[in-house]
Amino acid sequence: MDNGKQNNFRPRYRARIKATGSFTPPDVLTNADLERMVDTSDEWITTRTGIKERRIASKEMSGVDMSVKAVEIALSDAGWAPEDVQLLIVGTVTPDYRLPSNSCVIQERMGLVNAGTMDIAAACAGFIHGLAIASAFIESGQLERIVVVGVEKLSSITNYKDRGTCILFGDGAGATAVERTEEDRGVLASFLKSDGRLGKLLWIPVGGTVAPYQEAMRNGGINNGEDCLAMNGSEVFKHAVRQMGDAALNVIKQANMTTEDINLVVPHQANIRIIEAVTKRLGVPDDRVFINIEKYGNTSSASVPLALDEARRSGRIKDGDNVLMIAFGGGLTWAAALVNW
Repeated sequence: MDNGKQNNFRPRYRARIKATGSFTPPDVLTNADLERMVDTSDEWITTRTGIKERRIASKEMSGVDMSVKAVEIALSDAGWAPEDVQLLIVGTVTPDYRLPSNSCVIQERMGLVNAGTMDIAAACAGFIHGLAIASAFIESGQLERIVVVGVEKLSSITNYKDRGTCILFGDGAGATAVERTEEDRGVLASFLKSDGRLGKLLWIPVGGTVAPYQEAMRNGGINNGEDCLAMNGSEVFKHAVRQMGDAALNVIKQANMTTEDINLVVPHQANIRIIEAVTKRLGVPDDRVFINIEKYGNTSSASVPLALDEARRSGRIKDGDNVLMIAFGGGLTWAAALVNW
């Protein structure tokens, strides 16, 4: 999964992405809308982030609701029945409940009666973490059919009085159906890393057991968005560029490839400047990078699978292509996966 060395071992089984699906809410929050909410402008947002609009889920629409729609599409495209799924992995930092997990609720809603379930809290890198775990289960021979989901309702933890963060985030879900294959294709290499020493560069101070909501309310309530995302943008930017680049080079080396072998890069859609800096470091031309940040903003763990589904459906990914996925998020966490489609 992460050895940093060229890998000449070829496992008997590989994990192949058989199908994808995605869903975004119908309601759109534009830069013009944000101009009426905080001291910002369309020009400022577009120049610094590349974002023009983002999708916002209604109060009635949950992360599970979005996930179910994305998974239904992926299962239909894969030709799988609900009972075929053996494991459901969900990356999210905005679960519907503290307990039970989103994966358990999705399982019940969809009738995935034969599946084990787990949620992963790895922020924007959550989906790639889930894909790496799915690959390990399949390569070991234990499982054959796994669904991996990335979903966020970031609007629920966004402070719409903070112009530095509220311009960035949106809601959505993406899903993949991952199956066992004996062909030399699928997930060729993956890399997972974190640095908890930097956790407070991107975090939510209030809401866990250290600072419970109940205690905050007893002490006069939450007045300054302490229960929402807080970010040191300049520091996150520096770490994201360096670590996403390192993660990408790691999986390329593991797969005995060079950047010239990569047909498409599907990066986490956090900020257009981060994407441009990372791909410039890798030496990948713009026409081999998939970007949809202008429509959805940063959807955290939904970002990569949402972009992956759009890239596939628009013809940007073809059979046999080498697809590089990279992400970076709160924790701090980062990850990469290299897939032969």
